[in-house]
Amino acid sequence: MSSKTEKKIQIYEDLDKIEKYMKDRVGLGTSFDLGVRKIKVMRKEVNLYYVNGLCDSVLIAELLEQLLFLNDIDRKSQANNIFDIVQNQLVHQSVQKIEKMDELVDQVLSGLIAVVIEGYDHGLIVDVRSYPGRMPEEPDTEKVVRGSRDGFVENIIVNTAITRRRIRDERLRFEIMRIGERSKTDIAVGYIDGVADPDLINIVKKEIKNIKTDGMTMADKTIEEYLLKQGYNPYPLVRYTERADVAATHLLEGHVIIYVDTSPSVIITPATFFHHLQHAEEYRQAPMVGTFIRWVRFLGVIASILFLPLWFLVVLEPSLLPERIAFIGPNETTNIPIVVQIFIADLGLEFLRIAAIHTPTPLSTAMGLIAAVLIGQIAIDVGLFVPEVILYVSVAAIGNFATPSYELGIANKIVRLILLILVAFFHTPGFVIGMTLYLLFLIRTRTLNVPYLWPFIPFHPLALGQILVRRAVPGNKVRPSHLHPGDRYKQP
Repeated sequence: MSSKTEKKIQIYEDLDKIEKYMKDRVGLGTSFDLGVRKIKVMRKEVNLYYVNGLCDSVLIAELLEQLLFLNDIDRKSQANNIFDIVQNQLVHQSVQKIEKMDELVDQVLSGLIAVVIEGYDHGLIVDVRSYPGRMPEEPDTEKVVRGSRDGFVENIIVNTAITRRRIRDERLRFEIMRIGERSKTDIAVGYIDGVADPDLINIVKKEIKNIKTDGMTMADKTIEEYLLKQGYNPYPLVRYTERADVAATHLLEGHVIIYVDTSPSVIITPATFFHHLQHAEEYRQAPMVGTFIRWVRFLGVIASILFLPLWFLVVLEPSLLPERIAFIGPNETTNIPIVVQIFIADLGLEFLRIAAIHTPTPLSTAMGLIAAVLIGQIAIDVGLFVPEVILYVSVAAIGNFATPSYELGIANKIVRLILLILVAFFHTPGFVIGMTLYLLFLIRTRTLNVPYLWPFIPFHPLALGQILVRRAVPGNKVRPSHLHPGDRYKQP
């Protein structure tokens, strides 16, 4: 029998056939966590199917107690209407009627319980999900000095709830769909009706529905690759966040947010280059302080891209330096070319970053000492590096760490290495050509039909001013025009 035919099977009136279907197709009796509870209610057989670990056992016991209570009531005259009686007796806010076997299976495997009654070709689904997971806590990558300490977790229900807590608008929508032939991952598309662009909403929903894959084990990253089809473009075309306040802010601006079950990050679409330079800390301080923090961060990002290639260029062509700063450059000679030293040091820092991710916390301090003393100082003493190389590579690395977006920081590092190669081979022309191609590449990049460098290119002075200067909230009344919001003004 084909899968298309199986999906159309009506729920069997014979409970033995339902049990056989569950054994043959789902693994009832083989998988230890899949179970069935058989009871008799008003002389009718009633079966409850569930998955251990995904359900609230206490709540299931209460529902069973309510159903068994019907046996103590004389309702023989209503025996022919037992389905409605059972449905009414299930004291729960989420009880849904289903008619197909594939619906029953999908809901049970999602953590709900299915109630089927002898002699009826339809059943009931009760949402008693209780997914294992951690409590909301502040994300490690988006810490702030002041502000909320809650963040998204791996439970999509919790994530949408803490978002709705911040936006109590009746027009806030969370449209849920299930993607993945085998994983059947829950995905919710969040937006504010009347604010978000309907065309943007339709594009996002259409692309998600067109995803054909076995599973979504990598969750949000898989969604991104199907949604944007960016290929080998290293630059992030969506923004990730684990902070509920950041997601709520973007919803109010007119963005569409994608929530994926099992992922603590949500996807903000569309996202330009400058979205990846923003941080919640800027909006938790006074406007002047927030502007200062933003400019320092911009300098860090620029340094992460240009600092090393420019220094290497003046090392190769000292005549480019004014006389007052002619001291810049290595003061010691070495047998290893400077460009090789830079690559070894830069890739060495990348080794350390990867090692820090995989190193258990109790050992991270020891690893830091090894990196600082053995690798850094001893490498200089034995002549592998000149001190200036370590200095400038470190400054570039600090600029990478100052970049709020992890994805953008890695992309900037790749660009920096390419610029170093061009400078090594072609000197000044290589740097100029490399920077020109880099800017043209960013100009040609689009994310969901939005220019990646907006509002710099195409030039929008008002929006660019808001990026350069953190404005006070009372003065920030207009939503970004590149989102084509239905309601242009944030404040009357």
